[in-house]
Amino acid sequence: MAISAAAAAAAALSFPRALPSPLQPRRHRHRRRSAEPPACAHSERGVTFDPGSAFYRSDSAAGRDLAVLAATLHRRAAGPSAPFLCLDAMCGCGVRALRYLAQVGADFVWANDASEALRPVIVGNLSRFERAPDRRWAVSHLDATRLLSERYLRREYFDVIDVDSFGGDAAYIRAALLALRIGGLLYLTSTDWRSARGYGSRSSLSSYGAYIRPVPYPNEVGLRMLIGGAAREAAILGFHITPLFSYYAYHGPIFRVMVQLHNGKQDGISNYGFICHCKSCGQSRTFGFDELGQITCGCADKIDPDSITVVGPLWTGPLHDTTFLTEMLSLATEWGWANTIENGVSLEKLLDTMIEESDSRLPPGYIRLDEIASRAKVNSPPLGTLINSLRKEGYAACRSHIGANAIKTNCPIECCLDVAQEIRNLR
Repeated sequence: MAISAAAAAAAALSFPRALPSPLQPRRHRHRRRSAEPPACAHSERGVTFDPGSAFYRSDSAAGRDLAVLAATLHRRAAGPSAPFLCLDAMCGCGVRALRYLAQVGADFVWANDASEALRPVIVGNLSRFERAPDRRWAVSHLDATRLLSERYLRREYFDVIDVDSFGGDAAYIRAALLALRIGGLLYLTSTDWRSARGYGSRSSLSSYGAYIRPVPYPNEVGLRMLIGGAAREAAILGFHITPLFSYYAYHGPIFRVMVQLHNGKQDGISNYGFICHCKSCGQSRTFGFDELGQITCGCADKIDPDSITVVGPLWTGPLHDTTFLTEMLSLATEWGWANTIENGVSLEKLLDTMIEESDSRLPPGYIRLDEIASRAKVNSPPLGTLINSLRKEGYAACRSHIGANAIKTNCPIECCLDVAQEIRNLR
């Protein structure tokens, strides 16, 4: 009998001893009774599953939607020349692995979770999609870094690696990059809000190589810290990465970034540097390594040395890829996902905002309306009116999906205050 492409993809991978290959029959006489799919308790975009005792948040469905859209586009671009392989390193109940199978159409998915107690739940959920002997998935229970390192040592590379980790431990990033196929996608996670807000500088330094202090836009700093850590690890290995999208979710909070791996080191370090924020005037600027020791602010207050806050090194380039996000929105529209609201999130609105944020003219950071109103000594101008006014003045300006009631703009803070006063007819 001819072996299918999916079976061949599974056979090409080596499995832990505790996990027989789906292509190999069990050799003991008394076969275990296969796990029955659990009762359907939840559904995401039509995919049903049961979380069992695993930690599961329906609020995180939007992040999984983005991952499925990105992986599908990557699969279409890769073509049918080779099997499309995904690895979910910390799978929980297996919902992400299940969606990579059912919606992306992956040829093979490896679902791993350190907790062996979750095995019946994971196997039950994946069995709902496809059963042995022709199944296109495997389940293991190993430390994520160990699993990724073993895949690299065996020269088994994946097209998509998803690591939905808890906290800020980034030890797995290097191993994940090594196990990723060149051109593949790595979906990284951090829930370390303390480091992003500058309350865990030692933790951010050890995990991401960045020293973080409090600034007015900590949620964006959390994303840039995560991308910067991946960029540093990739450079050490002789690669470079580009962020396809960056997503901040308030619940948790959760910082998620999708990066693509490229061969060879990038020329220069133009997108990896430092952010300086002046508490006196409210202006933020970026500085490169060659400008260290020259970081100052041009505002009138040059007396207080504590007015300058410097964070980094971290990612200072665009948070998203405009073309890729536009294709994600087109795919979401094609699937009927764009104009629906799931768990309070509209994918169309979210992706539209992220597309605007991807404008290369926009510097890091955002400005909250209450800060503008306070500095301009006026009532807060309407967000849309302020953005349109700044655009009429020739500046780039948009909403931020990261900070509520905030704008991103390349307009200097002094001009931004003048525009706010004009809107309120106080000039």
